Formats: sequence, C-alpha cells, structure tokens
Amino acid sequence: MSDSTRSPLVRVEPLGTSFEAPDSLTILEAAGFANLRLPRSCRNGTCRTCLCKMTTGRVRYTIEWPGLSREEKTEGYILPCVAIAETDVVIEAPEAVELPPR
Repeated sequence: MSDSTRSPLVRVEPLGTSFEAPDSLTILEAAGFANLRLPRSCRNGTCRTCLCKMTTGRVRYTIEWPGLSREEKTEGYILPCVAIAETDVVIEAPEAVELPPR
C-alpha cells in the first residue's frame, strides 16, 4: 500500500508498539487485532476505563459526545473504545499489555 492509502498507525507508549487502525475499527478493536490489550470495560464510551492521552494525531468518535469533559478533550484525552483514528496517532496507555500471538 502506498502511504496515501494505508490505514493510520497508532503507537502505544510507553510500549513503543504500533499497529494499523483502519477506519472500520475503533482504536480499541484495532489494538485487539494487533494482540495488544488496552484497558477496557463498557466499550460504549461511558465508563472511562480506557481513557488515555493522545499526544499526537486526530480521531473522530462513533458516538456524538463520549464520556469526556470539554477540558479533557482539549487536553488530548480520548476514549479508544469509541475513537477512530483519522491520522497517525500516539497514545499514552501505561496499562497496555502485549499479548502472545494467536
């Protein structure tokens, strides 16, 4: 794939692991396919278990207003369970765990 047609990449820090995040999947779902476990619970943007900080990039949400305050959005916090990467993204998720290949 050329750079113009590839899916955005999501890099998870401090692991330093990256994975593709096609626009058909949330960041949480794409992480699962890449054998990465991000914190999660409700998967619908309300419980905030997956809350993490996005240091670079842009996302859009699958729901109108995810469980984030205006201030949290401004500070770069996202909910990966309902966030779709629009550009390459870097997130800080200290609790992320690499799983063995399936």
